[in-house]
Amino acid sequence: MSALPSAHTPPPSPWDALPSPVLLLARDGRAQIVNHAFERFTGLPAAAAAGLGWLDCVAADSRQGLLAALRQPADFQCQVRLAGRAADGAPREAWVDVAAQWDASCSLHVVLLHDTTAARQAELAARSRAEHAARESEERLAKFMQASCEGIVFHKDGRITDANAPACALLGHSLDDMLGRRALDFVAPERVAQVEAVMKSRLEAAYESVVVDKTGRRIPVEFIVRTLQHQGETMRMTIVRDLRDRHAALARIHHLAHHDALTGLPNRSAFMEQLDHQMQVAQRADGSLALLFIDLDHFKRVNDSLGHLAGDTLLQTVAQRITGVLRSADRVARFGGDEFMVLLSGDPAREVVAEVARKLLAAIEAPVHAEGRPISVTPSIGIAMFPGDAETPAELVKHADTAMYLAKARGRATLQFFDPSMARGAYDALVLEGQLAQALERGEFVLHYQPQVRASDGMLVGAEALIRWQHPQRGLLRPDAFIPIAERQRLILPLGRWVLREASRQACAWREAGLVDVPVAVNLSTLQFQSVDFVASVAEVLRETGLPGELLELELTERMLMEDWHEVRDRLGELKALGVQLSVDDFGTGHSSLGHLKELPIDKMKIDRSFVTDLPERSDSAAIARAIIQMGRSLGIKVIAEGVETEAQRSFLAGEACDELQGEAVSPPLSAQAFEAWIARDAAG
Repeated sequence: MSALPSAHTPPPSPWDALPSPVLLLARDGRAQIVNHAFERFTGLPAAAAAGLGWLDCVAADSRQGLLAALRQPADFQCQVRLAGRAADGAPREAWVDVAAQWDASCSLHVVLLHDTTAARQAELAARSRAEHAARESEERLAKFMQASCEGIVFHKDGRITDANAPACALLGHSLDDMLGRRALDFVAPERVAQVEAVMKSRLEAAYESVVVDKTGRRIPVEFIVRTLQHQGETMRMTIVRDLRDRHAALARIHHLAHHDALTGLPNRSAFMEQLDHQMQVAQRADGSLALLFIDLDHFKRVNDSLGHLAGDTLLQTVAQRITGVLRSADRVARFGGDEFMVLLSGDPAREVVAEVARKLLAAIEAPVHAEGRPISVTPSIGIAMFPGDAETPAELVKHADTAMYLAKARGRATLQFFDPSMARGAYDALVLEGQLAQALERGEFVLHYQPQVRASDGMLVGAEALIRWQHPQRGLLRPDAFIPIAERQRLILPLGRWVLREASRQACAWREAGLVDVPVAVNLSTLQFQSVDFVASVAEVLRETGLPGELLELELTERMLMEDWHEVRDRLGELKALGVQLSVDDFGTGHSSLGHLKELPIDKMKIDRSFVTDLPERSDSAAIARAIIQMGRSLGIKVIAEGVETEAQRSFLAGEACDELQGEAVSPPLSAQAFEAWIARDAAG
C-alpha cells in the first residue's frame, strides 16, 4: 500500500521477533508500535504507521467499527478489510482477523493481525458461484417452463405460486388469476379427493385426473408430480399433460377394432359380443330375437367388371339402406365381404320379421349409381329365431347362414326362415362339398350327351353335354345334386373348365373318326361366364383340342344376358369372333328385352321345358311356345324345344315349325359310348 508521511520513527521493538503482524494501538486508534511483520504485510514503514496513519489502510466500511471497539476497555476480535495501494502503485485489498488485548498497563491494545484474504476470497468466490448457479438454475427453470408445451404449475402448501403459459392456456386463466389460489380449485369435483391424497402424501407420482377450465369444460389430464427446492423453499411441481389427443386416438383405435373401416358398422367380433349379450337378456326376460343373415347375390361381378371402388361404393350404400330400414334398437353389422347381419330384438313375431326382410330386399336391390352407371345387386336373406332355432350365438349364426344358402338355392333375391330339417341337409351338403373338392382330382366326373335333332326329319344336328358325378358311394348323381354346392364354393370354375375341355375333346375325336360332325352344346354358369379370363380360356381350349369354333355351342341363361347388358354384348362379340355358336337356355323364364335381344349375336333360343310339359293340352303353354317360335323366326334365330317327352309334344312343335327338338322322346342323355351306338343305330335305320 502507498507509504504515508512519517511523523517520527519509533524505536526497535521486541515484537519484531514475532512472525505475525503486531501493532500496539491507543484508544484513539493511534499506532504506537508496529513490528516488521506488520511492515511486510502492509507495505507501510513503521515510521509511517505511527499516529493515525495506519488507519488509512483500513477500508472505510471497517474503520468505524474498529475505532468503536478500541475505545472500549476490553479485549475484542473483529475482521477488517485493508485497502490501499502497494509500493508499486497496484491496488491492494486484504482481509484480516484482528485479535486485540489490553497490555499490562491497560493503556494500549495489543493487536494481532491474521491474514484471511485467501479464505475470504475463496468464500466470496464460492458465494459468487452459488449465486451464479442459483441465477442459472432460475433461468433454466424459467426457460424450461416457457419452452415446455405441457403445463407446469408450482404450488406450496396447496397454493399456486407460479404457472407457465401452456398451463394458463389449458385452464383458460391468466397467471394473475391463478396465483395464490388453491390448486384443487381447478380439479374436477369427483377427482379432488384423489389429488388431495397425493398432495398430502408428498409422494412423487404420475396419474390421470380431470381438470375444469374457466368455461367449465372437463379436460382429461395426466399429473406428473415432483418435489423440489425453488427459491430456497420446498415446492411441489406438477406437470399437467393434456390427454385429449391420446384419449381420442385410443377411442379411434377401439372403434377400428370393433367396426368395419369401409361402412362404419360394427364388425364380426363386436357383433358376436352384442349377440351374446342380447341372447342373455332375452333368455332372462323369456323373450325372443331374430337374426337375419344377408348375402349379396353375384357381388363379385361388380368388383370384376367395374373395379373395387365401385364395389366399395355399393357396399357403403347397402349399409346405409339396411340401417335406414331398421329401428334404433336393432343391431346391424358387416360380417365380412358382402355379408351383413341384422339382429331384431323386442320379441319380434315371425310375420314382423318377414316384413322387415321384405323391406330389406326392396331397399337393397334398388340401383346404385357408381362409376357413372347404375348398378344393382339382389340380396338373399336367411333368418333364424332365438330361442326356437338355437341355444348359442354361434349356432344361431350357423342356422341363419344355412337358411340364407337355401334362399340362394331357391332362386336368390328372396328370404328363407330356418327349419330344423335344414340342419341335416346342411350336414349332408358339407360332406358332399368336401368330396366334391376331390372329385375332379380323382376323375369322378363324366359327360353324358343328349342328341338334338331337326324337328322336320329327325336328323341329328347337335348334342348337349351334361355333367354327371360318378360318386363312389351314392352312384351316378345328376347336376342338381351338386352344382348348387359347386357354385356356392366357387368350385364351379374349375368344374366348368373341365366340362368345356372334355366336351371339346370328345367332339373333336368324333369328328376326326368321321362319326359325327355337329356342334356340342355346353351349359355355362354365371361365375364362369363373368370370369375375366373366360373368352381367353375358350380360345385356349379350341386351340388345344383343334375343334373348329362353329362346332362348340355355349348355352347362357336369359338372366345372364341381362345382368350387365353392355359387358355381355361385348363378351358375346368376342366369342363370336372365335366362331363359337351361342344359345339362350330356358328362354321365356326371364325378363329379357326384345330390343336388347335382337342386338346380341344369338344363334339359338331354347324353349324352357316348363312350357313344353303341358303341350299341346294347355292353351297358354301352346301360345307361349308358338310366340317364341315366331319370335325366333322374325329375328333369324333358330328355336329348339327341350324336355320333349311325348309324341304329341313332338308333333305339335314340328307342326309349329320349331327348328329343333331335344328330350326323352328323342333320346335320354347317353354316355359317350352309348351316344356312338345311338348314332350307329340311327344311321342304320
